[in-house]
Amino acid sequence: MGRFQGDLPDRSFQFACKVVELVDRLPNNFKGWEIEKQLLRSGTSVGSNIQEADHAFSESDFAFKCSVARKEAAETGFWLRLCRSTGLLDPSSVAPMSQESDELTRILSTVVKNTQTQASKPRQ
Repeated sequence: MGRFQGDLPDRSFQFACKVVELVDRLPNNFKGWEIEKQLLRSGTSVGSNIQEADHAFSESDFAFKCSVARKEAAETGFWLRLCRSTGLLDPSSVAPMSQESDELTRILSTVVKNTQTQASKPRQ
């Protein structure tokens, strides 16, 4: 059993699957290709870093991997916002993904904060 309580690993995996599906809707041109690479990389990295964190060797490694996943979730939010604002993707298809990206970012921020707080407490 991993370190995470709840559905965060599964949720981040489903998020990655939806990102993979979403990038296929980007236009087949230079703009689409460039953003596809960025969105695909950051959107799938969230889950892979959560997977690594779940099997971390130490609390500091766990917090670090979760902070990387948090940064990737935030970056994915940026690319989704850009796709919506520039009309590269239909806003209705981007909105739920943007919301999930924001929620994952907030959840991971809490995980990192709680882990760092626990790590700074003196052991008894």
